[in-house]
Amino acid sequence: MRMKQQKKFKLVYRRRALIILALLTQIALTIFLIIGTRMYLKFIYWILPVLSVIVCIYVINKQEKAGYKLIWIFIIMLVPIFGGILYILLNIISSPKKLRMALDVNMANSHTAFYLPGNRLEEFKVAHPEYKINAQYLQEYAGFPIYTNTRQEYLPSGEAFFYRVLEELKKAQKYIFLEFFILKEGMMLNSILKILEMKAANGLDVRIMYDDLGCFYTLPQDFREELKKKGIKTFVFNPFKPIVSSLQNNRDHRKIISIDGRVAFTGGLNLADEYINVVERFGHWKDAAIMIEGDAAWSLTLIFLQMWNLGNHDNNEETEGYASYYPSKQKDALPGTKAWGFVQPYADSPIDKENVGEHVYIQIINQAKDYVYINTPYLIVDDNLLSALTLAAKSGVDVRIITPHRWDKKIVAITSRSYYRRLIQAGVKVYEYSSGFNHGKTFVSDDKIATVGTTNLDFRSLYLHFECGVLIYASDEITAIKDDFIRTIPICQEMTIKDCARNAAQRIVQDVLRIIAPLL
Repeated sequence: MRMKQQKKFKLVYRRRALIILALLTQIALTIFLIIGTRMYLKFIYWILPVLSVIVCIYVINKQEKAGYKLIWIFIIMLVPIFGGILYILLNIISSPKKLRMALDVNMANSHTAFYLPGNRLEEFKVAHPEYKINAQYLQEYAGFPIYTNTRQEYLPSGEAFFYRVLEELKKAQKYIFLEFFILKEGMMLNSILKILEMKAANGLDVRIMYDDLGCFYTLPQDFREELKKKGIKTFVFNPFKPIVSSLQNNRDHRKIISIDGRVAFTGGLNLADEYINVVERFGHWKDAAIMIEGDAAWSLTLIFLQMWNLGNHDNNEETEGYASYYPSKQKDALPGTKAWGFVQPYADSPIDKENVGEHVYIQIINQAKDYVYINTPYLIVDDNLLSALTLAAKSGVDVRIITPHRWDKKIVAITSRSYYRRLIQAGVKVYEYSSGFNHGKTFVSDDKIATVGTTNLDFRSLYLHFECGVLIYASDEITAIKDDFIRTIPICQEMTIKDCARNAAQRIVQDVLRIIAPLL
């Protein structure tokens, strides 16, 4: 058994070690070439600084978040000989133009399929005019329609999520699609794979898509081949290559399970045992997910298929016939739909320059009249979100945020607490989940609107990753999201200004880290 474990360890880490070595070699070689060239060609001393100035002008005028502009200008000014070349290598040469074109094609091909359950926007605007701008933005600009006839079930823990997933997977009749950032061998993943293998053997279309970097250390090298032998189609999104490129930042952070286009899940949970507290990493793991059944589940199915096709755009496979996956019984009404309100799944992409996840959050904050309650594992935001949160609190809205007390990344914890200061001074109540790690990503406001999804309040999630979520309006299930938040408060520690930085040295460190916050 010990020899078998050692062999598995080697398989998991061999590829990773080679990739890391190749990256370090590239960086060292680039620095050597620039320094070596400087020694022989004196005019490089003024050519490269001029190039850096030109790059700075380009960065300033680029349509990008101010935080990214600031950090790059800071780097270029710090090392003017090397900074401009570094930016060109990481950003201009590695332009995601091909990927963006493939995304545009997928969006166009799937557009009409989103409306197979019907177009409910006008109906929604009559019923809830106060939120029409939210629905209009997501449907008419971002391309994600609003639906009725959809039952929602909020799942306030990994354990609740796991139980419902196993239950629903067993009911699958045509297909099962899974998309996750992290897969890790253990009880949770193995239990799900057992059902998927059985369903694939029975002729169902079973697919798993996972992010290569997210699973960098968690899966054996032959994992994809093993699934293929079991009849499970597998796609590794954006394989991590030993090439210095900004494209390696664009990870698939989505979590989607679609079953027959009739039932779907999303939320903060990956398929690893710490998410259901079978193993402990950072104390008790607090998370959240949502299950939707009915018309809106079809939207998450299409979002999965868009990414599946995007990831396979280099292959000579025929483009998915999106409508062929639409469940024939989708039009059958579910009982009790009046209490379920309206549901609007959405997705976000880092390569289309439209920050959908951020805009969903900002609209909820700006429209709040009584309260906004937020769960997030990270709190590193740009001026837009920071201003929205502080303005809401200054205007009398009860703004509360729960973050972890036991963090998975120490440097992120230090930086997050630097943002606490301004929030608390404006009247925002910030809590840390005392029992462990709070990984949920939820917003709920005024008992009328809520979202559950995958987007953290940090630069990577908001601007660099592929994300998704479900926005719900005027549903009884919104109360469940609010109640879970309220129940969590007593097991949290409310943060004070003193807790954020206990001395001047800590404050200086936090201020320096905020400069590089977009890279965290």
